Amino acid sequence: MKLTKPNLLITDDDRAFRETLRSVLDRFDFEMYLAEDGEEALEIISRHQVHLALFDVHMPRLSGLEALTRMRASGLSLPCILMSAALDEAICDAASKLEDVSVIPKPLKIREISSVVTHLLAKRYGWQAESPAVDRPK
Repeated sequence: MKLTKPNLLITDDDRAFRETLRSVLDRFDFEMYLAEDGEEALEIISRHQVHLALFDVHMPRLSGLEALTRMRASGLSLPCILMSAALDEAICDAASKLEDVSVIPKPLKIREISSVVTHLLAKRYGWQAESPAVDRPK
């Protein structure tokens, strides 16, 4: 069965950032869930089908890397994007050890985040964006 409307999870402790990212990705007509930290993200993933998750790295209670590590340990292998304004070698190394994870620095560029999201969905599920304005990575 072809994926027609992907479900995305946006996790960031900054509410304005979550809402802005939702607005940016809204043009693709995704179903979107929003979480303020890794704990809430894991709760959402346990109750809803999520096709792609975006995690801020630095959050209270449970960081993006910790949430992603727990998700992988439970057997969930959906594509994920880690976002951070404070990327360092340790974060990149930890992310590289996890399956199907892209790392994007903040501040995000609209074209870049749109491209990475649509590319990961196309790669994993064969989903194609209806908008011809999206640039795909080469």
